[in-house]
Amino acid sequence: MSRPSLGENGQAAAVLQISDAHFGTEVPRVVDALQRLVHRLSPSVLVMSGDITQRATARQFESAAAFLRVLDAPATLLVPGNHDVPLVNLALRALAPYSRYRDTFGHDLEPVHEEARLLVIGVNTVMPLWHQQGAVSWTQIERVSRRLERAAPDQVRIVVSHHPVHVIRPEDDKNLLRGSEDAVRQWVQAGADLILGGHIHLPYQRSLRQRFPDLSRDAWVVQAGTAVSSRIRSGIANSVNFIRPVDTAGGVACAVERWDFSDRNDGFELVSAEEVMLDRGIPVEASLR
Repeated sequence: MSRPSLGENGQAAAVLQISDAHFGTEVPRVVDALQRLVHRLSPSVLVMSGDITQRATARQFESAAAFLRVLDAPATLLVPGNHDVPLVNLALRALAPYSRYRDTFGHDLEPVHEEARLLVIGVNTVMPLWHQQGAVSWTQIERVSRRLERAAPDQVRIVVSHHPVHVIRPEDDKNLLRGSEDAVRQWVQAGADLILGGHIHLPYQRSLRQRFPDLSRDAWVVQAGTAVSSRIRSGIANSVNFIRPVDTAGGVACAVERWDFSDRNDGFELVSAEEVMLDRGIPVEASLR
């Protein structure tokens, strides 16, 4: 039997991952439903893994900020996506690509959130001049690795980027984060448990050993779909991920839940739930709840 991990204030530690909201293309009834879901689940930290806006306009950033104010989560962690830098304003994209993002959300493009049972590290993988492409530098890899190595033993260690480090469809190979092989190897060695991403609007979780079978320990990629945008792909509904550390008889695990928007019920529904054991010197296994 598993039970939620509690933080110092008695609140259950939990991450709600929202990705590819693309404000400017949001569907109002889906936005309203997501607000209800957030208040119902009460995550200790809300993570937005990029593409917060559609065209990085001041109005779209303000819509996203208003959405976050309504949610009033205890903590938020945001990283930019390629849509969060200007597309058609080439001068602004070249000279001050993050000016509107920073005016709205602050100057830190790679924030860190820490609580008793969670360490969440943001990485900015956007290449403004190339727009769609994503990359991670050696400096970023090292920075994240050093922070992971300082994590407390009881913390679930999560890295958040916009671009994926592992894809499951051949057509998405072009969307892989440049530098992801070096990043994954170093971050997993340093203690990363989960790497969260977005960009391709396809929700899934997989063992990173599927792509990197020789990893020294196992870790997991968790990809999110598009949360509230009309820009759904392949007929996949709007969706978000809810991730909770749980204590089990075998050690610490993570419950990874996928919540999809249902037109029939005009709200988000739990469509899948999986517990993955964290690789802390015990055999890694996954079991359906």
